[in-house]
Amino acid sequence: MKEPLSRYSLRIPPLLLEKFGYIAEYEGRTKNREIEQMIRRRIADFEREHGPIPVSTKKDKQ
Repeated sequence: MKEPLSRYSLRIPPLLLEKFGYIAEYEGRTKNREIEQMIRRRIADFEREHGPIPVSTKKDKQ
């Protein structure tokens, strides 16, 4: 079963969004997928330097 997706609103200047859209299209991705890839890379870089980031599971929240 697919993991449910969270929604997050992003406020960004129009010029940055337009340029970002250009990059995403160049890479053959949607803006959303490009953001996802950037976040994945940033997390991987951070964890490589500082170790795994602890996350809570659904069980922990109950």
